[in-house]
Amino acid sequence: MRFAVDAIRRRPGRSAATTVGIGLATALVVILLALSAGIQTSATRLATASGIDLLATSANTSIASGTFPPLGEAHSISSSLKGADGNVVAASPWLVTSLAYANASLYGAANASRNGTPVPPGWAPVAAGTVGWIPSANAGLKVPEPLVGPGFSSSGDPHYANGSYAGPVTRETEVDQGLASLLHVAPGDLLWVSDRSASGPSDLPHWFANASAFRIAAVTQPFWLIPSALLGFFYLSELQALTGSAGPGKDYASLVLVHLSDPTNPSSDQALLGREFPSLSFFTIGNVLTVVQQSVDLYRTFGTIVGVIALVVATLFTTTILLMSVEDRSRELALLRAVGFSRSRVGLFVVEEGFLLAGIGLVLGLALGWVGATTLNQFLDGLVNGLPAGFTFLSFDATVVIGGAVEVALIGVFASLGPAARAMTLPIAAELRAP
Repeated sequence: MRFAVDAIRRRPGRSAATTVGIGLATALVVILLALSAGIQTSATRLATASGIDLLATSANTSIASGTFPPLGEAHSISSSLKGADGNVVAASPWLVTSLAYANASLYGAANASRNGTPVPPGWAPVAAGTVGWIPSANAGLKVPEPLVGPGFSSSGDPHYANGSYAGPVTRETEVDQGLASLLHVAPGDLLWVSDRSASGPSDLPHWFANASAFRIAAVTQPFWLIPSALLGFFYLSELQALTGSAGPGKDYASLVLVHLSDPTNPSSDQALLGREFPSLSFFTIGNVLTVVQQSVDLYRTFGTIVGVIALVVATLFTTTILLMSVEDRSRELALLRAVGFSRSRVGLFVVEEGFLLAGIGLVLGLALGWVGATTLNQFLDGLVNGLPAGFTFLSFDATVVIGGAVEVALIGVFASLGPAARAMTLPIAAELRAP
């Protein structure tokens, strides 16, 4: 090892450039590994804590598509699933769609426009994800909790009224932090919602005339299951009324979240319910995470390609530096051979130099990777509003460190092969006679 240390000490500039190159390649791979590990770890942790053991959709639905054709008899499906499987604690039907939202400021501007006052530029209804549910059907499921405000006044779905849709209309909604921040609203404020967007400022008076006003009952936490930082929540029957699916034969939902009393073997419940309800498709939370893993793997493949390119460049650069080191010290190496050092021992000196450079690069790369991963995670966290608590884009764990170490070991091995072979085959007599 003294030979390797002496070689690096003699050429500090060249050695520093080599270790920086190795460090940058290592940092790049570490950040890519940390990003894929972070997304997968966060998704698994959130899914495990959600209480969702099964997901029911209409038959022949693919989770990967992200679209859910409507399934009927949404309000009665909870009791039907419980009756077919005693292990079902809760079966919560959700109608997932998108609505246009507008606040009181835009409402005032639209009214003022009738008198010739223009609507301020950029003011328009906001499109946001929307969920309709029955609050009492969510037992055991981790749904967004109100942060500010009392929340829905009824645990059931009053307007449904046993299928008559003649019950009282609450006109209540809950919005998540992202949507509340964008619209500058708080509990008690009014929101106007519609299933169509406004075509422009001149269309706003007509849009409001046909929109429905709801009072905000609470501002809630974000929700990880719906890939949006802007979400509004409604009673299922009232959202059905907005989308035209309120009435006998039109009791639609998009999916059903199922919580089991004993979740240790959800596959058996999946098979049982699949036989009892052939018009539905049932997925375990493991199936959902597999889809997430496939998306992460697609990204990881791209990251692997980038990482391999970085590895090749770093290896070629290190090989060039080691070859220069061998040529600079060729007389010294020949002298070592002349006094009795074996070919393998001389080649080992070069390999040690390569591994020492790679080791220093590893330390530098891990430090740069950790700083880069932390900075990138903070940037993405600030860029994406409404992330659920506990979500992290990057995870700097043992697998990431091991991945970086393996990379450096590969650089050390492959970069040393050529220079070591050159050192072992130097002509002793010619090198010693050289001036």
